[in-house]
Amino acid sequence: MDAAVYIHGKNGSAQEAEHYKPLLPSMDVIGLEYEGSLPWTAGKEIHEAIRALKAEYDGITVIANSIGAFFTMHADVERLVSRAFFISPVVDMEQLIAEMMRWEKVTEAELRERGTIRTGFGEELSWEVLSYVRSHPARWSVPTDILYGGRDSLTSLHTITAFAREHNAGLTVMEDGEHWFHTEEQMRFLDEWMRRKSS
Repeated sequence: MDAAVYIHGKNGSAQEAEHYKPLLPSMDVIGLEYEGSLPWTAGKEIHEAIRALKAEYDGITVIANSIGAFFTMHADVERLVSRAFFISPVVDMEQLIAEMMRWEKVTEAELRERGTIRTGFGEELSWEVLSYVRSHPARWSVPTDILYGGRDSLTSLHTITAFAREHNAGLTVMEDGEHWFHTEEQMRFLDEWMRRKSS
């Protein structure tokens, strides 16, 4: 039997995996709870969890949301995973950090000097994370389908299209979708996409 491992985004939880159980009836759908908030800590947790599940199941599919997809791409699980579904994935963290620095009017020199800066919109800018993502570009060769909202405020259509092309991933765009798929219409679109792509 195969397992589908759900990896949540920021402020999400493993409980969100329940939503996907009726969409993937032939698989055990398992929510993965991780505590790390840095790519190297969260990535290690995800790697260890998927490696353990790989010993129990014939195949592993990943469903990853937002930064959960970013962490998954830094978890060294390509040899363990047979397929992936990315929902509103963060695919270029360096670009996102640079964008947040512009929003906050923080220069690179300031960030390097201070190490971390708490923004007015609740995020923390980190020189350590910026340095890490620059020296560890995402590597991903797993067959992947991506669902993207046309009104995603974190990742541009240009960025997601370039990522999909570079990694030979399928890309579906919901024009009225947001980064967080949550309205009735958006969730219906997500469900139909998942059923169609997983069949």
